[in-house]
Amino acid sequence: MSIATKSVHEPIDRKGDGLRILASRFRGRGLSKDCYDVWMANLGPSDPLLEAFLHDEITWPQLRTRYRKEMLEGDGYEEPNRKLRNSGQKFTIRLLARIAQDQPVTLLCHCAADEEHCHRHVLAELIRTAKL
Repeated sequence: MSIATKSVHEPIDRKGDGLRILASRFRGRGLSKDCYDVWMANLGPSDPLLEAFLHDEITWPQLRTRYRKEMLEGDGYEEPNRKLRNSGQKFTIRLLARIAQDQPVTLLCHCAADEEHCHRHVLAELIRTAKL
């Protein structure tokens, strides 16, 4: 399985990066669509979660735990949906794990290239450990 992470600001390696996925709730002003192949906004942390982290209201371990929960379990706003929870993130994660078996997948976000505390690393871990 080939899952990599990068900042959208890093150079593009069309062959080595494989499928480039922007995993962020926002695309970013001025970001060329040539920087990614597909934008999957539902794979980014929710706005309240990201804002709490950026404003130092929660720690990295708390963000990591809550983000994993958002991706795998969803939250209360989907209570009325009895058949499909969490906007399909769970299914998308499994799909990406399957794709990554056949070709490289690179997860992108706006954080700096050397940022250790970025959701893209947690997402890569979720994809690597997804049950197919």
